[in-house]
Amino acid sequence: MTVELLCVGTELLLGNIVNTNAAYLAEGCAALGLSCYHQSVVGDNEERLEEAVKLALKRADIVILSGGLGPTKDDITKEVTARAFGRALHEDAHTKERISGYFRHMKTAGVTENNWKQALVPEGAIVVDNHNGTAPGLIIEGEEKTAILLPGPPNELKPMFEEAIAPYLNKLVPEGIYSRMIKLCGIGESKAETMIADLMERQTNPTIAPYAKTGEVHLRVTAKAKNEEEADRLLEPVTKELYRRFGDMIYTEDEKVSLEDVVAALLTDQKLTLTTAESCTGGKLAGRIVNVAGVSGVYSEGYITYSNDAKSRLLGVSSETLEKYGAVSVQTAKEMAEGAARAAVADAALSVTGIAGPDGGTKEKPVGLVYIGCYLKGHTRVEEFHFTGNREKNRDYAVVRALTLLREELLANRG
Repeated sequence: MTVELLCVGTELLLGNIVNTNAAYLAEGCAALGLSCYHQSVVGDNEERLEEAVKLALKRADIVILSGGLGPTKDDITKEVTARAFGRALHEDAHTKERISGYFRHMKTAGVTENNWKQALVPEGAIVVDNHNGTAPGLIIEGEEKTAILLPGPPNELKPMFEEAIAPYLNKLVPEGIYSRMIKLCGIGESKAETMIADLMERQTNPTIAPYAKTGEVHLRVTAKAKNEEEADRLLEPVTKELYRRFGDMIYTEDEKVSLEDVVAALLTDQKLTLTTAESCTGGKLAGRIVNVAGVSGVYSEGYITYSNDAKSRLLGVSSETLEKYGAVSVQTAKEMAEGAARAAVADAALSVTGIAGPDGGTKEKPVGLVYIGCYLKGHTRVEEFHFTGNREKNRDYAVVRALTLLREELLANRG
């Protein structure tokens, strides 16, 4: 079964907004076993949109459209798609009441008249409630073709796809698609792919698809099966083999669990507290950690020590160390981690110091050089890294490597 993606919005064509919806939907459809051969972006122009919708319906069994469902005059996706199916629009009482309830909950002065446009739905369409906005999703089923209309904002589109659209699409696929996401840290994509090259060469069902993430590698193991029991039977041997090859580099099989979730859980299980001392990452590491709900039980404070003065004043890094070895050095990273643990009275501490770029590098200390220190219960380990991305990427890689280093030390501490 084939699917085509059509993202609507002039702002996408102009580059004002990055089209993350296309990547998300493509990955979601692939995981469901749907084949996607075409993706398109079209602006808020009625004639061009109608042409794009008709072409997509000719080429694919299912067309998923995102954007253009709002209350303004240039939101025309629903009207154009309904016309392509020969359906009239009518007011849906349930949707109108839901929109009223949304604005009551938001405690606004009142609903402007143009918002009721969102309560108009094509005749016979399946209405999908939007729990994060006003515009509902819509499924228009024809004799041979189906169109699925989703709101454009990612915080509305993604929950709607996961909660309602993915289950709907899964029923259309003759065989169910079942998958496990094996998440790795502490290894690069090329090395990980080399380690499973033989499995990928002879794979049929299940299949393994590697995805490179910033500082991580995710392996999606997917099986086609009649039911979950059969899928588990197919997936289990492959999963076991991946554990045999990667061992502790695998940190979870749960797609919704992040590296920081796992680190926080290890700290909680071992009843340990953590602090952070950041230079080039400037708070990004602390930001990842506090993403975890309830992490305040193990993480209460951190330090951003960008200048040498801050490193000395807040963390106790000696002036002799900074003068002799520099801020970007093994010695400074070590003293930062130990000083942070001492200042915060914490069991564990992570420190990051480096040259993120684009300037500031030398032949001896090039851009991308980062030292990460990990203090844990009296022992300090410092690792040297050489990243090759831009400033933002180098900082993001440093954050992931720091979390990975702490996870390794916590696993070793657990015995």
